[in-house]
Amino acid sequence: MAALFSILPFADKSSLMMMIMMTIGVLNVAVSVNNDHSSNNRETADVVSGNGSKPFPWDKMRLPKHVIPVHYDLLLHPNLTTLTFTGFARIEITVNQQTSSVILHSKHLQITRATIQRRMRNTHTEKEVMVLEYPTFEQIALLAAFPLHVGQNYTVSIEYSANLSESFHGFYKSTYRTQEGEVRVLASTQFEPTAARMAFPCFDEPSFKARFSIKIRREPKHLALSNMPIVKSVNVANWLVEDHFDVSVKMSTYLVAFIVSDFKSVSKMTTSGIKISVYTVPDKINQADYALDAAVKLLDFYENYFSIPYPLPKQDLAAIPDFQSGAMENWGLTTYRESSLLYDPEKSSASAKLWITMIIAHELAHQWFGNLVTMEWWNDLWLNEGFAKFMEYVSVSITHPDLKVEDYFLGKCFDAMEVDALNSSHPVSTPVEDPAQIQEMFDDVSYEKGACILNMLRDYLNADVFKAGLVQYLRKYSYQNTKNEDLWNSLAHTCPLGDTQESQLQGDGFCTRNQQTSSSAHWTRREILDVTTMMNTWTLQKGFPLVTATVKGKNVHLQQEHYMKGSDSSPSTGYLWHVPLTYITSKSDTVQRFLLTTKTDVLILPEEVEWIKFNVGMNGYYIVHYEDDGWDALISLLKENHTAISSNDRASLINNVFQLVSIGKLSISKALDLSLYLKLESQIMPVFQGMNELIPMYKLMEKRDMDDVENQLKGYIVNLFKDLIDKQSWNDEGSVSERMLRSSLLLFACARKYQPCVDKAEEYFMKWKESNGTLRTVFIVNSVETLPNDVKTAVYAVGAQTIEGWDFLFSKYRLPWFNTERNQIEVALSISRNKDKLQWIMDQSLFGDVVKTQDLPHIIVYVAKNPSGYHLAWTFLKENWNKFVQKFELGSPSIAHMVIGVTNQYSTREQLAEVKEFFNSLEEKSSQLRCVQQAIETIEENIRWMDINFEKIKIWLQNNM
Repeated sequence: MAALFSILPFADKSSLMMMIMMTIGVLNVAVSVNNDHSSNNRETADVVSGNGSKPFPWDKMRLPKHVIPVHYDLLLHPNLTTLTFTGFARIEITVNQQTSSVILHSKHLQITRATIQRRMRNTHTEKEVMVLEYPTFEQIALLAAFPLHVGQNYTVSIEYSANLSESFHGFYKSTYRTQEGEVRVLASTQFEPTAARMAFPCFDEPSFKARFSIKIRREPKHLALSNMPIVKSVNVANWLVEDHFDVSVKMSTYLVAFIVSDFKSVSKMTTSGIKISVYTVPDKINQADYALDAAVKLLDFYENYFSIPYPLPKQDLAAIPDFQSGAMENWGLTTYRESSLLYDPEKSSASAKLWITMIIAHELAHQWFGNLVTMEWWNDLWLNEGFAKFMEYVSVSITHPDLKVEDYFLGKCFDAMEVDALNSSHPVSTPVEDPAQIQEMFDDVSYEKGACILNMLRDYLNADVFKAGLVQYLRKYSYQNTKNEDLWNSLAHTCPLGDTQESQLQGDGFCTRNQQTSSSAHWTRREILDVTTMMNTWTLQKGFPLVTATVKGKNVHLQQEHYMKGSDSSPSTGYLWHVPLTYITSKSDTVQRFLLTTKTDVLILPEEVEWIKFNVGMNGYYIVHYEDDGWDALISLLKENHTAISSNDRASLINNVFQLVSIGKLSISKALDLSLYLKLESQIMPVFQGMNELIPMYKLMEKRDMDDVENQLKGYIVNLFKDLIDKQSWNDEGSVSERMLRSSLLLFACARKYQPCVDKAEEYFMKWKESNGTLRTVFIVNSVETLPNDVKTAVYAVGAQTIEGWDFLFSKYRLPWFNTERNQIEVALSISRNKDKLQWIMDQSLFGDVVKTQDLPHIIVYVAKNPSGYHLAWTFLKENWNKFVQKFELGSPSIAHMVIGVTNQYSTREQLAEVKEFFNSLEEKSSQLRCVQQAIETIEENIRWMDINFEKIKIWLQNNM
């Protein structure tokens, strides 16, 4: 599943449940229905009516392993008028341990009848069973009147009904408006992580893999989609068609999917004969071609890269009008938010093209990592998501080299480090039990950190060895479930081969390097490359190392410690990483390597150097402090010859220097001294990183009403990038990186009221408004100018500062042919200084008619970043908390995005007290959310940071402005 907020353009970046045996009332199963699915000698058991008092036979959150599902036969009939559905599930099971009950998952399903059938020679005996329900664990128990014997096969049959979900998970309702204004309804699914149980009773854990045969009943005007192709359609009545889908491969329940809609599609074949189709609402089918071409290229790439054929005959990509996350990897039927799949070459921005390509790459990577090989339990979610995130960059760099995705990878590592530096962070692999804890695993640590440590491992082993290990892992565990150590074992049994050394596979499965390399790297000592031990230091403990380098002549003294923010963030004891250091020096730009496995060590250089730069290209997940005059030498390098090191290296220095300020290793004046070089910078990642470090500083001041210094700092940042801003053309020319840089710089300049930018934007907005938003305006005779896509956000943001402009912009937002610009318009509407407008747009997003509720999380965060709106956003979050939880689910990335996004620029003790008071007033499950702990820690850090650094910033600005 692609997390929306990690790469959405413009978006900012444990308790174990006590399980108590309870006495549960018996679910009323007195309703009798006609059963066309019964077999030979049906014996009807007594049906218990009313509420009895039998104890539920299982007291754990995880299901027992006594019974294993083998095959599901599902029949579902959604009614898109009454917004309900009926279902029949027949589940073939095998018994591993004698039992008299079958425990499985069910949530919000009204079960009308349940039976268990046993097969004895040529006769089948079906008996109706009692059903107990335990809503706390979302479980039901089928109580058999006879023991279920080991090795025997049984069939469980359950009839049920339910409402289509009003949230974004389970089998849920979605709507869209046609160009004529008609509202149409469809039904779609989102089951990951624990919502398949909302559509059919099932063993809803990843390790209970089974095959699925699915039938869907629908009206003739609709079409049904599922994981597999349709094998036949039967007319049940004049008004009802039943589609039968082919039997699926063996897979987990969270990957099952089905859609009933009036979608249209476009299709192509891959080189290996897989049919790729993109489905969308009829009015947007002309926006499906880019995604179709990208999906064909990417699926071809993955089949070749993994050397494992895609196992299904088709791959559908469906754009769902209401969708909470970015996308979902359902096997053979991937589903997407519309903005994650649909691209209009004439209207979509460069960032939209990048986002769509990456998200498709993510979901198709999952067809191997996640679907073919699945983590055993959600504690190792990163085996799915970290790999898919990592493979986005590997695949797109080959299939779409023009996007230059490698420019953005280190930004993902910086995002991960931001949360991983907090005490409330968690290891990549961490225990989880209940659905809220599972939801919380879908965060930057699982996705971004997972991808970054995989990239580091690939750099350590080399790309070919890494790839060979992945292929071995996928082949060995196809259609199975895995743990952390299974991956490391696969990689450990593949030896690294480099240009300057030979490697050998030892009898114990570890690799050694024999030939000496240049430099005094530990690898020259016939060091055993124990991948498992090394990577356990990165996945089984939270956080990341700070490596301090002190140069003494030719000796570089190294020390590692746990980097952690906070007032009590004295170096943690017991934390130790195996850090694959890379470095270049003033004397050599050849990348050298050194494996640091102890707290301290000494690296001996062949000669003395003027400067040394560690973590080349930011390929490692660690930050570096250069003691003594180390930083001064690097700052001088940046000011005198910044292109001597790569743009990624420059971005990592910017990041590291400000992170060191946060833990008191450097003064803020040193970091600001380094930032002066940015006046010379033109590359996207150093510029973005500079803005990401500097802008939050004045945002903290906004919350303290420190206008004088705040305005001075704003002026400094504008002046820093003024020359680069002035060079930006107001068009759509250039590479994707150049276009994204232009879009961000112009939005920043206009927001900061840089007059040349504001004047140009106002001119564009007035002409666009005079043309009634047609995007084509005659300026002079025989000359037609369009509003460039990459400057739209800046133009809209300036136009929305007046009430008239805001109203006009919203009137266009409502129109279906502006759908590709909705994110840009939402940004503009949310940075108005008119509080009534800000409140109204949040209210509308909660109501969900014109503004989709799926967009609420980032709209409320946009408003929270607005100096005129942060009070409104916080009040809105508090007043609607229960509605948000009901709609988005407790622990979900959407909830986390709102909690952290609304509060992460607070910097006063009063604001901290208010946040603590509110969350302490909630029930324990809400108050103990990891995102709440992160929010509180962040505010505490902001207060501490401002108390220490504000006066120093003030003095530095006076001396350097």
